[in-house]
Parts: sequence; structure tokens; C-alpha cells
Amino acid sequence: MRRTLIIPTALLLSALALTGCSAGADSSAYDSGGIAAPMPATDTLNQEAGSADGQSTVDRSVITTGWVTITVTDPMDAAAEAARITESVGGRIDSRSEYAPRGGDGGSATLTLRIPSKDLTATLDKLKELGEVQEVSLSATDVTMESQDLDARITSMRASIDRLTALLAGATDTDSLIALETAISDRQGQLESMEAQQRFLADQVSMSTVTLNLVTEQVVADPQPVTFLDGLMAGWNAFVAFFAGLLVVIGVLIPWLVLAGIITAVVIVIIKRRKPKATPPVE
Repeated sequence: MRRTLIIPTALLLSALALTGCSAGADSSAYDSGGIAAPMPATDTLNQEAGSADGQSTVDRSVITTGWVTITVTDPMDAAAEAARITESVGGRIDSRSEYAPRGGDGGSATLTLRIPSKDLTATLDKLKELGEVQEVSLSATDVTMESQDLDARITSMRASIDRLTALLAGATDTDSLIALETAISDRQGQLESMEAQQRFLADQVSMSTVTLNLVTEQVVADPQPVTFLDGLMAGWNAFVAFFAGLLVVIGVLIPWLVLAGIITAVVIVIIKRRKPKATPPVE
């Protein structure tokens, strides 16, 4: 009886060792932050050899991000139009901020656009028609190796889970069941984490991220006169503004002047009444 229990346990240990090596190879390619490490040197050499032969059929995975600044007349209307343009090609708005006019400008708006990568150029051309383009900055990051490496690890992890699941179905003793269930649970968690990274990477590749800034021109107050006519107009405007301000001041002071006059008249009357009458001289 003891001998029959030793055989499944030995098989279990061998399977766990094999799957553990596979899982260790999968996880060791990631650093502590969960970022995919470069592909092994052999895979890199094979890929370079395929490219040198001109027969490489690997589709490149590229993440594109950028900034666009456009001067517009009305940022609110331009933001609504930018959202419509983005959504018309299947994109979406991840964030949108609008600011009212302040400090001599006509307001502004900032949008984070997610645009399908295949429609990025055409969509940017439409966005540029919203106003005067001030800045366009795009950058591309090739993540082909990371994507392929992640796909390979996911395939390996699924195969490992399938092998452990098959062993679990044939396990007869409690220790084997516990060990297999623990191993399967651990690998399932790693698989779900890698699949989440795969979905995020695929979303970044398929949808480009563009930050759109919609601004207005700064309002220049009181420009300096450069011609005789400009100086004459500036002097006349200052003259009118001075007398207009003077009239305002007089209008404000009139009620106080009237009140001060009334008080002064009352004081004078009181003083005159209290002033002693002059006595006639004695003869």
C-alpha cells in the first residue's frame, strides 16, 4: 500500500518541478514593476536573421502618444467639435477640462483623446482645421518584442495549468490534491495578471493617445501709439476720460458739499445769536 502512494507522489513532484521551471522562466522575464524584459538573445538573433532575409512577417506593435496645441476663437465650441471628430472615427474622450476667460484670455480647453491608430493621421488633419496650429508633437514606442514575449508566456502558463489540472483529476491522496490545487491557484493568478497586461498593451497599441490644448490669443490692452493720428486719438481719449472721471467725482461730492453747507449755515446762525450785544458808551 505504501508503494502505491509513493508513485503518484513522485509523479506529482516531477510535474511540479517541470511546471515550476516553466513558471519561473515566465516570471523571471519580468522585473519588480511588472514590465516585460527584452526577449532572449536567441529569439533576437532569429528575428534579425528573418529581417535580413527580407521574409520577416512580424507585425510591429507601436504605441503612439502626442501633444497638439491649437489657437481657436471659442475653446468651448472647438472642444465640442473635437469630441465629435474623435467619436466619429470610433475614438473616445478619456478626460476633458474647460476653463472660463481669465487674465486677458478668452478661456481654454484640454482634452485627452484616444484615437484609433489607423485613423490618427486623418483625424489630426481634421483637428488642425479647428484653428491655428501652434504645436504638434508625436512620439512612437515600438513594443513588438514585449508583446510577443508576453504572448509566449501566457501560452506557456496556460499549458502549465492544463497539465496540473490533468494531474489533479488523477490524484488520489490528500497531500497531492492540496499541492496541485495550490500550484494551480498560484499559476491562475499569474495568468490573470499577464492577461491584464496583455489587454492594456493591446489597448495602447490600437488607440493612440493625444492631448489636445485649445487656447485663445492674449488680449493686448492699451497698445502704444505709433503714428501722429494714434497719438491724437490717445490724447483725446485721455482728455475725455479725465473729464468723465472729474464729473463722476463732482457727482459724488455734491451731496457732501450740500450737507457741509447746511451744517456751516447752522453753526453761523448759532454763533450770531450767542454773540453779546454791544453796550452804548456812558456819557
